[in-house]
Amino acid sequence: MATIIDGKALAKKLNAQTSQRVKQLQKDKGITPGLVVIIVGTDPASQRYVRNKHRTAKRLGIYSIVRELPDTISQAELLKVVEEYNQNPKVTGILVQDPLPKQINEKEITRSILPEKDVDGFHPVNVGKLYLDDSTNYPVACTPKGVMTMFKEYGIQLKGKNAVMIGRSAIVGKPMAALMLNAGASVSILHLLTKDITEYTKNADVIVSATGSLHTVTKNDVKPGAVVIDVGQNINEDGHLVGDTDYADLFDKVSYITPVPGGVGPMTIATLMQQTVDLAEWSLERGE
Repeated sequence: MATIIDGKALAKKLNAQTSQRVKQLQKDKGITPGLVVIIVGTDPASQRYVRNKHRTAKRLGIYSIVRELPDTISQAELLKVVEEYNQNPKVTGILVQDPLPKQINEKEITRSILPEKDVDGFHPVNVGKLYLDDSTNYPVACTPKGVMTMFKEYGIQLKGKNAVMIGRSAIVGKPMAALMLNAGASVSILHLLTKDITEYTKNADVIVSATGSLHTVTKNDVKPGAVVIDVGQNINEDGHLVGDTDYADLFDKVSYITPVPGGVGPMTIATLMQQTVDLAEWSLERGE
């Protein structure tokens, strides 16, 4: 029977630590970490995510701004808004919420955020540091970083293990694979063009799935005692939120598993808050 990796409980613990760090920064340095979330348009899911981030930030004592912009905004206008917060000393972290309207070049917007304020960890400079396993401080994509926190909390070792990352997105798949590789795992990245994922998953000690597809990983795809991390979010035939993996089917075969909901999801926002404080502390270390 598997041990459930309780992301909700771990996120609560992480948030408590973050809140304490904010208080300590205010007491010792007179500084409050600041997070701005820029949202373009009125996508309901995006608005819900942004509200959750804003509420959590305020609860933890982080200075929080939500900048709402119309979906008719031009590239030049959005770049000007980003630069406004690049120059704002009260803001230590900048996040531009996905999705963006079609007239916006998302990669250019990501590059326009100062690497030291890139709280999402998507700037090419920070991605490069991740792949180089750089020894300096830099932000990392929040969902993969949250998964690494889960591994540490539950004593799951990656060194010398076979790991499989299903999905190759820039947001989860690629940074997750890099983090596991940096931790000493032998990592295979699987995607839509992989001919037979079972050939890889059957030999994996650790499986992370982020495909957004139902039944990506079933009981027949894993070996006994594997660790399964489910990053996916899907709506099943009954209208319920579920992950990529067949949770109930896998439960008696694997050693650790994350539920959906209540697994990786809560850790993403908690890690965003943690990283906002990280950026403030690193800025002080640089003497800024």
